[in-house]
Amino acid sequence: MTDKLPSTNADGLPVVPMTDEQKYLFDLKGWIALPGLLSDEQLGPVREHQMKFLQERESLPAEERDNHGGPSQILLDHPAVVGVLNEIQSHQALASEACYGFRFDHTYTSFREAGHDNFSPHGGGGFFNFEGNSHVYQMLPGRVHAGLVRVVWELNEVAEGDGGTLFLSGSHKSAFPRPESLSVRESDVWESYTCPAGSAVIFTEALCHSGTLWTNADRPRLSLFTCYNTVNSKWGKGCPSPEVIAAMPPKRQSLFRGVWHGMSEVPGINKYRDEANTAV
Repeated sequence: MTDKLPSTNADGLPVVPMTDEQKYLFDLKGWIALPGLLSDEQLGPVREHQMKFLQERESLPAEERDNHGGPSQILLDHPAVVGVLNEIQSHQALASEACYGFRFDHTYTSFREAGHDNFSPHGGGGFFNFEGNSHVYQMLPGRVHAGLVRVVWELNEVAEGDGGTLFLSGSHKSAFPRPESLSVRESDVWESYTCPAGSAVIFTEALCHSGTLWTNADRPRLSLFTCYNTVNSKWGKGCPSPEVIAAMPPKRQSLFRGVWHGMSEVPGINKYRDEANTAV
């Protein structure tokens, strides 16, 4: 069978391809926002799971004791996220209807209340990085490849001035060092976003970005920061436990297969996951 990118996610939902406008804006800026992807019925269980994971982790069953365990596993391969990653990251030779051409890299959950500040600009210039860095951005006419890609799930609303992630748009292709005058919070070059709860913000880690002061005293920022990478590359440490992965559908499990491409074993290409072929 001819290799092809998956057209459905692990729950059988149709993948939502990127529009031409989204492709252009992602290449231009290095990030896009996808507002309102989760319904209220989906959001409630995900929020509850994330807070239990942060505050009462031992109360969760073993198969849910992970950022992406239990109800939160639907975020891993949401149809809109798969559509973006199919376009900007997937290695088609390692993709099929049974597995993704990209893989999970690492993740963390962020809970920030008013007054919490983590302004620390980093990244940029990824077009000029070498492959082993993972923070790469490559281009050909009509095609891009982003190495390490971050998907931020905003599980609470982010309003104007609240303190969402900051982006130095276009800096993933910058040829010059970032001047100190543009690295301060007050610089007007920073861009951010507003979005309803249940939105995803996707950016290349080759882009200069930063957290900032969360200012909303009425609601915290509750976000899940998940990174994806090419199948034969891993940047971050860690992987969900076998119990968590085993509770997922097979196609979702393919996100956690071992970090390699092809060799002489049978099967000789990394398009499967089993107990011996899993991320560490």
